[in-house]
Amino acid sequence: MKPLGFKALTKLMQLLPRGEVTFDPKVRQQHAGDKWFAAHQPDAVVLPRSTQSVSALLKFAQRHRIPVTPRGAGFGYVGGCVPSHGGIVLSLARMKQIKEINADDFVAVVQPGVITQQLQSAVEARGLFYPPDPASRADCTLGGNIATNAGGPRCLKYGVTRDYILGLEVVLADGSVVRLGSRTHKNKTGFDFTRLFIGSEGMLGVVTEATLKLLPLPPYRACLAIGFSTMKDAVRTLRAILRAGFLPCALEVADAFTLAAARKRTRSQRLAGCNAHLIVELDGQQNSVRGELRTLAEIVRKHRPLFIQRGLGNAQCEAIWQLRREFSYALRDTGLTKLNEDIVVPRGRLEDLFRFTARLQKQHGLPIACFGHAGDGNIHVNVMMDPAWPRASARCDAALNDLFRQVLAWGGVITGEHGIGLAKMPWWKLATSPQLRDLHQRVKHALDPYNILNPGKFIPASPKPRRS
Repeated sequence: MKPLGFKALTKLMQLLPRGEVTFDPKVRQQHAGDKWFAAHQPDAVVLPRSTQSVSALLKFAQRHRIPVTPRGAGFGYVGGCVPSHGGIVLSLARMKQIKEINADDFVAVVQPGVITQQLQSAVEARGLFYPPDPASRADCTLGGNIATNAGGPRCLKYGVTRDYILGLEVVLADGSVVRLGSRTHKNKTGFDFTRLFIGSEGMLGVVTEATLKLLPLPPYRACLAIGFSTMKDAVRTLRAILRAGFLPCALEVADAFTLAAARKRTRSQRLAGCNAHLIVELDGQQNSVRGELRTLAEIVRKHRPLFIQRGLGNAQCEAIWQLRREFSYALRDTGLTKLNEDIVVPRGRLEDLFRFTARLQKQHGLPIACFGHAGDGNIHVNVMMDPAWPRASARCDAALNDLFRQVLAWGGVITGEHGIGLAKMPWWKLATSPQLRDLHQRVKHALDPYNILNPGKFIPASPKPRRS
């Protein structure tokens, strides 16, 4: 598409406060993509400091039919914030104020640019708790979490981002500002429009403020790290834990390829001969957690573990979780390109999934590393490849096609956390019915009739955006 005309650029500069618009090539390049393998440089980057600026920008963009791609911190894995049609990237990075933490109402009011871990630290200092914990929480923003409905290890017990959104302030494509939901923990006033915007990947509106639900901070936590010689033993242990009536805060699994890479990176001798690994965390009152942990260890011992490591209290738990946080870095250390797929299968299909990915490796000649949120069936299946390998791209596509087809045949889904973005567009039709795609199209057209918000993604343009 043609770049923005000089007139439009000049008007944009005049429209917004000084310093909120930049055409600097370096800044534009920094906002061209996320952690996926695609990029497209926008014509301009807008970094507003207020809802009023976002509203003014979108009124201008709709009037001139200029594509606008909303962006958080750019830590997505599916190309969701790639400005594939050029135009303007709307970065919410400067809107990073924690407006309120209210211990009586158990709410926090935040702007979208707040880093997730910063909010968690702030509320925990007040004895409160914001559970959603995506792996990138030290870098990702709450606005990005809302756009993708981010999860994390703790979602087994506590749920995902949408379960903690009480209200939103959203700027629609025409620049109008709407407030959805409330600060109460129950609300049945009309349609639940709040949830419509959660996970919408920046295609329906721009979130400029969120009212979040908080919980009391659990006073104690403890965990077990468990090694197994086979994945079968690990999955059966997981099943036994849940059948015994436990609902852990987190229940994570990792396979042999992941553990071999982690052992090389961390030099952990404990991982020698370990082909599967579980982390089970409990939280609550200290006496009850310690008692439950002893019972858990008894259940685990019945399933032939190679080792059981206990973590008591926050510091020891964090030391165990540090291994889990090294997994992605360890896989990158292999020198191979990691294609991170966040599929979800019904819990009862976990053992089938690991057997299937083992066959997939042999069939396509590609290493596959699996780890993730075993408690709710959300496993990160990482297809590892070297672009220099013969037919590497075609083999990867074939492996992913087989993976997604099998996951769907089991009643699973092709994405549990990252979204569709650009990366999963080839499988969008496979994962949805014509009726469901039509419903997406109708909602999109009702809220964004000129398709200016994040165009080029999985909802086709109708009509196509044009520039003036």
